[in-house]
Amino acid sequence: MSKAFELKEAGSIDQLQLIEVAKLIPSANEVIIEVKAISINPVDVKTRLGKSFYNDFKEQYHPIILGWDVSGIVESVGENVTDFKIGDAVFGMVNFPGHGKAYAEYVAAPASHLARKPEQVSHEEAAAATLAALTAYQVLKRHVHSGDSVLIHAAAGGVGHFAVQIAKILGAHVTGTTSGKNIDFVKSLGADIVIDYTEQPFENSVKNLDFALDALSGETLERTIQTVRKGGTIITLPSAGFNEAVVEKGKENNITIAFEMVESNGDDMRQIADWLQSGKLKATVGHTFPFEKLSQAHAQVETGKTRGKVIVTVP
Repeated sequence: MSKAFELKEAGSIDQLQLIEVAKLIPSANEVIIEVKAISINPVDVKTRLGKSFYNDFKEQYHPIILGWDVSGIVESVGENVTDFKIGDAVFGMVNFPGHGKAYAEYVAAPASHLARKPEQVSHEEAAAATLAALTAYQVLKRHVHSGDSVLIHAAAGGVGHFAVQIAKILGAHVTGTTSGKNIDFVKSLGADIVIDYTEQPFENSVKNLDFALDALSGETLERTIQTVRKGGTIITLPSAGFNEAVVEKGKENNITIAFEMVESNGDDMRQIADWLQSGKLKATVGHTFPFEKLSQAHAQVETGKTRGKVIVTVP
């Protein structure tokens, strides 16, 4: 037996309760990971509150065990697995957008969703560079080319701080928005221009951009239309606030506005691992919590004020 956090029902952090679960046995294409670190994401919080994937999970799974981002040690391997062996340090985003079950001491993961953890990168940093880093990479590689001018909202946040770095790796000129306390941090990530959104409307400071990545939606998404050139693109990450009205407003300005969601992908995970290994990409861990205080990690993410990522460590 081992421990995991079950979501009893939608609601407050008190609905995350520690339970005992049976020992996991890998299927033919899976590995079992002894988890060392877990990353907590806004989508975890939304699902806990009864939004996002909650209704689907409620109908299909019992118990519901949230989480997708892990770093740890391979404890056992399925008969078809050749890429990993027992004792390998691995990390990845597991089964997203399905039932990842990562809030646990042991996690069953398809080998195709994982990459080897670089030796010089901690488990905490590796867990941080999963869903958020993959989201940034998968969006940017589809839409950004060398020489493009790019706007990254919430540039100090989980997805944002990776997006700034990856956009620079891809050769873009990067503008980031953040609050005043994080300006130096976002500059340190490589941003060419940093706008303090609390001091000035960002849409007054940048125009004719090729691409914008919106992590906030709502009013911010609508105002972003003013910053992008005709023929440009805005990708929004929250599904809330993305609707036909905003798409039509984009079309009126000859701007493509779309919602995109990350998917587990081992090849992309290995690219992230390569950049971590070379030092081109760095994960920032803003807060860490011990496993038994995982619910407090949810509370921190819920503030919307985290620099980098919130991590839970597993003994």
